[in-house]
Amino acid sequence: MIKVLSTQKSQAIYLGYLGGFQTMMAKHYSNPFSKLKTFNQGKVNIESAILKDNDDVELKYIRYSVQKNAPLILGYHDNLEMDRKCLEENKCKIKSNIVVKNINQLLK
Repeated sequence: MIKVLSTQKSQAIYLGYLGGFQTMMAKHYSNPFSKLKTFNQGKVNIESAILKDNDDVELKYIRYSVQKNAPLILGYHDNLEMDRKCLEENKCKIKSNIVVKNINQLLK
């Protein structure tokens, strides 16, 4: 997915999912420098996607999911409350039943 999404970075949603996959991929590296570099690149891509389309609820879902599950030492937790509120208020705008189901699971 990272390889495919890397070619689609012009659209905010693809950039956001690329960032999400990169942050998850960081868990699988054994070298701590590779872990941090990959996680930080994912974080940059998520934030860039949200800058491109701040109203996209699905992008807030990606960021919330990453921030909720990121280790505290990485310091990527600044938007948890804001994103949670956004998701609770706007999940009805998402057309994908699967994404809505995942948001409901995450918010529990």
